[in-house]
Amino acid sequence: MKTVGYLGPKGTFTEMAVKAMFPSYNRQPYSTIPKCMDGVTNKEVSLAVVPLENAIEGSVNLTLDYLIHKQNLPIVGEIAVPIEQHLLVHSSHASAWTNVEKVFSHPHAIAQCHEFLRNTLPNVDLQYSNSTGAAAEWLMKNPEKPVAAIGNELAAKEYGLSIVERDIHDFDNNRTRFVILQNGDEQEEITSSLLVSEKTTFMITLPSDYSGALHQVLSAFSWRKLNLSKIESRPMKTGLGNYFFVIDVEQRMDEILIPGVVEELKALGCGVRVLGSYPCFAISKVSAN
Repeated sequence: MKTVGYLGPKGTFTEMAVKAMFPSYNRQPYSTIPKCMDGVTNKEVSLAVVPLENAIEGSVNLTLDYLIHKQNLPIVGEIAVPIEQHLLVHSSHASAWTNVEKVFSHPHAIAQCHEFLRNTLPNVDLQYSNSTGAAAEWLMKNPEKPVAAIGNELAAKEYGLSIVERDIHDFDNNRTRFVILQNGDEQEEITSSLLVSEKTTFMITLPSDYSGALHQVLSAFSWRKLNLSKIESRPMKTGLGNYFFVIDVEQRMDEILIPGVVEELKALGCGVRVLGSYPCFAISKVSAN
């Protein structure tokens, strides 16, 4: 049976995405995003699922930067998952949860619940963990501490915690995109009834001596009527002012249009790397079961 790696421990949103997408696979949690990506590179697991972007907080830069600078892993799929953040406490503190002194969670989860924390728990200290599941696990192991965690229903069930406030995220349309990564030596097409669209993702670097290069890059997509769903800049880490661009095109790789874009951009002196051409899946409701 194949194994899929994910950002753990148990009880993370990443695990919820994996359970919905790969119900028959074995699951291997990793404590950090880089370790999860290293796991698929080293063939410890067949696939890796890591968060890439949240609708409220934007891109998960650690995933994007590690994918660009450290591990050349093709993106073979995407999973969009609704995010429902709850306030969790150990059952011994459930009746007096407003007296908690600290709230643990992943930085993105805390940021997604800023208004709730400011209005309901204005005096608590905020402390960060590698994942929402890790925060919930810490609560289980430290029942005497007056501490809460932000996490999901799966984490509450996994670690025997009480949900004292539900849906504490600031915006209702809270979703996270997870990418499915595969070792370049593998050739497995990801299929599911959850398919909603298809996409190709580029990493593009601009020539330093070409005025208006970004406009020319966008024009290469525009005149071919290729729709872009995202364009984002990230530092090259080679000096101030040096950036690469990540561009999502709402189409799978074909034989004419996208190869034509690549050749046109190369003719402009741009660096072009296709990070993946893949199916996109969406989960309407995640389950703790």
